Amino acid sequence: MLDYSEPVAKLIDEFKRLPGIGHKNAQRLAFFILRRPKEDVERFVEALHEVKERIVFCNVCNNLTDVNPCLYCTSPARARDVICIVEEPYNLVAIEKTRSFKGLYHILHGALSPIRGVGPDELMLANLFPRLSPENNEGVEVAEVIVATNPTTEGEATANYIARLLKPLGIRVTRIAMGMPVGSDLEFVDEVTMDKALTNRHEI
Repeated sequence: MLDYSEPVAKLIDEFKRLPGIGHKNAQRLAFFILRRPKEDVERFVEALHEVKERIVFCNVCNNLTDVNPCLYCTSPARARDVICIVEEPYNLVAIEKTRSFKGLYHILHGALSPIRGVGPDELMLANLFPRLSPENNEGVEVAEVIVATNPTTEGEATANYIARLLKPLGIRVTRIAMGMPVGSDLEFVDEVTMDKALTNRHEI
């Protein structure tokens, strides 16, 4: 970093802290910022400050929100008898894009990963259990919990852990189906995906 002046070097170092950003991408971003008008950079900085000051965790579902509880938890149009558990807020967005799920959500903000030191206590799971009681859910009893964690080793471990906790409570616990993505070619599908596709086959 001796080739750059100290402010530029510091900016590159900060960009390198972002996930998925290596040294070359960090350099590109730094020089992109340097080429932008001062007004654009000030708007960018203001947006960073605002998101840190205004965004909080929803005290019901753990979603990132600027109103607490969030709009999903307070919406009268959402079905309160079904809760979908996802790992991250952007997983919620992916499900909402389908426009087919009308229930509530619960965001874990992670998945079990002993290698990375993420255990059950690090997941935002504790506040799920009060939600299962009708008195904490506008008088509605939760009939089903859908576990929509990612189809990874960590996601599977998390799904199995949640199922073991919830099944003794008499609540139906389901897992999202996994298998062949639409538009893919059998030639390029890995064995795990193919196994899931065969397991989750349905009659036509």
